[in-house]
Amino acid sequence: MDKRTILIQLDSDPLPSVFDRVVAIDAGADEVLSYGGVRVEQVRDLVHGAIFTRGPKDLKRTAFFIGGSDVAAGERLLEEVGRHMLPQFGLRVSVLLDANGANTTAAAAVRAAARHLDLQGTPALVLGGTGPVGQRVARLLARQGADVRVGSRQRSRAETVAQAIRAQVAGARVEAVATGTAAELQAALTGRTLVIAAGAAGAVLLPRAARAACPDLKVAIDLNAVPPLGIEGVEVMDKGMQRDGLIAYGAVGVGDTKMKIHKAAIARLFERNDQVMDAEEVYALAANF
Repeated sequence: MDKRTILIQLDSDPLPSVFDRVVAIDAGADEVLSYGGVRVEQVRDLVHGAIFTRGPKDLKRTAFFIGGSDVAAGERLLEEVGRHMLPQFGLRVSVLLDANGANTTAAAAVRAAARHLDLQGTPALVLGGTGPVGQRVARLLARQGADVRVGSRQRSRAETVAQAIRAQVAGARVEAVATGTAAELQAALTGRTLVIAAGAAGAVLLPRAARAACPDLKVAIDLNAVPPLGIEGVEVMDKGMQRDGLIAYGAVGVGDTKMKIHKAAIARLFERNDQVMDAEEVYALAANF
């Protein structure tokens, strides 16, 4: 008889996410062991508990999911989980990072764009590009060969992100742009075919007037579901809708694909015991949706 699949949920928040637990069960996990308020120094014992309780041939039925609202904390937990695996003895399990839904949301947004544009060479602007989702959107676009502008109210912050992406992605075409004033935003939009808004909830990043003045724009994707929305004129339910000559996606329209990717990523964890799933690995699943 096959052993049950067990997902170990590590959450940096005091209460582990109910949302992530429900999705994991719907995705096929038989058991979800949820730990909240997890600190780096606690990870070793959790990993050893996972890898020493089953033989190597059964370890594909155990996996880690790293969540929480703090993406930086999630990244530190992911690194620490990897440190305590023992692959030389076949003692390791697969792990998925999706803190704050950043990886699955970014993958769904880029996948939405790819339905309408050949991303190779596409001129793109990521508004709110220094946040956790925006950084991943920019990185995924760069990996697909897009010409990416990372937008932020402070160009220095955008440059930090752009430098990090150039270090991660060989040959990446990524530049930092300021978008804090109307003139800066208009300059950032010049020649762009794709814009993805990934900023903080309730902040208008692309007013209708600025959008109307950008004749090259073809696809607009807004990942903010909290009014006022990030792109004026794009509705939260839009999914490939025509809006003033643009193909538009809103947060809920993208969210349907995000949920499918999230569930597929959980299911993939139990296929092998040697997977580390970050933004790129999650995006690889998006082609199915």
